[in-house]
Amino acid sequence: MTQWKTTLRRSALGALGLLASLGLAAGAAQAKTADGKYKIYLSLSYSGNAWQSEAANIVKALAKTPPYDTMVDLEEVISGTDPQAQISAYESMIAAGADGVVSFPISATALNRTIHRGCQQGVLFFMYDATVTEPCAYNVSYITSGFGENSAQALVNAMGGKGKIFLSRGVPGNSVDKRHTDGAMSIFDKYPNIEVVAEYYSYWDDRTTQQETAKALAAHPDVDGIWAQAGEYGAIQALFDAGDRLVPMTGENSNGFRLALANPDYQARGLKGVSSGSPPAQSGYAFKLMMEILTGKRQLEPQSIQYPLPWVPADEVTLCKGDRIENGCNAFPEDKVPSSFVTEVFNPDLLPELSLASALDGKQTEGATIQPLPTEVTKAPPEPGINCQKCEPPADHFALTKIKPAM
Repeated sequence: MTQWKTTLRRSALGALGLLASLGLAAGAAQAKTADGKYKIYLSLSYSGNAWQSEAANIVKALAKTPPYDTMVDLEEVISGTDPQAQISAYESMIAAGADGVVSFPISATALNRTIHRGCQQGVLFFMYDATVTEPCAYNVSYITSGFGENSAQALVNAMGGKGKIFLSRGVPGNSVDKRHTDGAMSIFDKYPNIEVVAEYYSYWDDRTTQQETAKALAAHPDVDGIWAQAGEYGAIQALFDAGDRLVPMTGENSNGFRLALANPDYQARGLKGVSSGSPPAQSGYAFKLMMEILTGKRQLEPQSIQYPLPWVPADEVTLCKGDRIENGCNAFPEDKVPSSFVTEVFNPDLLPELSLASALDGKQTEGATIQPLPTEVTKAPPEPGINCQKCEPPADHFALTKIKPAM
């Protein structure tokens, strides 16, 4: 029976490709569960921080939202930071007859062979945020939209082009961390008076960032700026533990960091910067794209899709009055969500179905139904070792898109 399903699915995908090449409408793919639902796996590698929890929760919430609630059998698998563990998890999903896998991959390359085998058996692989170089996979990520270079330039501008800085990185070996750091260093290397005095991995976690930043401060209490990825609010806590002095910082999208940037008292102590970085909303976007393909509502060849880069300077922080991001707001009052809450879990254009209950608890929004995505997607440029194996980067690689040099 399993072989028959696999053969049928291969034939269906082949027909889909033929119809796409002819410009004709394609029908829905056949669901694989006994009750006719699509068998979808949510595969996490690294887990344990607010970002990962929110990204997983919104996929769960969307799967519970009509009409997906009657169409999707969703199972979550957390494999940890060992690539072999995620490879084994993928193999089990393929063997179980998955229709699709929505995943945060631990490695850009180590998973490729297993992904390729799954694609041959008709499994759709949608990666979110982190990426892989296997051509048959879909990558939905903001990674190519320039967080590293744009945030680094913002820090250089805030520091007047000189001073000692810390690099607070993510997970070792991860494609997201590599692209961010490469982009940042492309800017810092242009300024001979910028000195990187400490570099550490904070695993995109507030507590770990606080601990690692405290160690760096013990050796370099005279630091002038911090370039941080997710976990940035922990760096602020480490600075407060060391004294009252704050320094210019970049960071990602935690609610605590956005409120700190807009705090006049913190500004008076030296805090400057911008909130940018990785949106958990990428997971929901990837899931909806997958479902539109499976249900025959969209034809899309495997490719890398670029999610837009958030960019919120201190003077643009705006509090939300309700439970959604709407009317231009981009942060919640501190009594509404934890400081680690990642505000970019929402996107009114791509994910209007979501609310705080979705992000915090994986619950569907009362009265919401799945809304169609915009027709167009933005194709990501090639990034060697990130989303392609043998390719050349664009001529304007690491070009600034959100900010200009101030000196």
